[in-house]
Amino acid sequence: MTEFGKIKLIALDTDGVLFNDTYSPVIERFVRRHGAEYTAELERHVWGSPQLAAGQYMALKCKLPYSANDVMKDFFAERDRYLAEHPVRVAPGAEDLLKTLASTGVRVTSYGGRGKEYSFDRFLGHLEPYFDTKTPYVDVNPFRPGVKEIVTDIFGYDYDEVVFVDDINRVAETTKALGAGFIGIPASMPHNFQRAQMTETGVRYQLDKIDAVDLPLLREVDRRLADGTLWDLSA
Repeated sequence: MTEFGKIKLIALDTDGVLFNDTYSPVIERFVRRHGAEYTAELERHVWGSPQLAAGQYMALKCKLPYSANDVMKDFFAERDRYLAEHPVRVAPGAEDLLKTLASTGVRVTSYGGRGKEYSFDRFLGHLEPYFDTKTPYVDVNPFRPGVKEIVTDIFGYDYDEVVFVDDINRVAETTKALGAGFIGIPASMPHNFQRAQMTETGVRYQLDKIDAVDLPLLREVDRRLADGTLWDLSA
């Protein structure tokens, strides 16, 4: 038994939700260094895409004369330089949220675009007891955005039994189309377009940080998933 009538799994994005955002500022820095403009369209196509797709898009936009694979090597070198000044950190409030979720009996997983050793073991290993014992983390890079795969292929649930917490509108669009739950913590650096895009998508719950996710909010999401009112399909 869980606290909820409908929700059986909560899936937490790593970069930008459980961690500080260390990708979108590097994307902005990378494309501007190569003479391209950072736009909403570029953010949509690059951020949250499989790495080679992102590399190909940046190669075209920046008019780079080399492969998507080489673009990504250059990108990750740029990110390493960024991390020297802005290291990956677990978000304040993350452990408190995990404790709250543990008290409900719901299953909890995390996901991101890098391998488990890098994204989970390295930064979340000390919090592993709060996550699902079988699948604490899913590397979604091969099949981003990963909503269908996490819900049906890996956990075997119906879409309206799972809530995703993410900072990217592309995930919001996918969860809406499939009927899954979504809570947005939109990326909000000055260069980001995610808050406006989530508003266009009709995301009902947009929060500033992870510690704003609490039991009253989750109960409301659970109720709306149960009665089919989480998404305004006219948006």
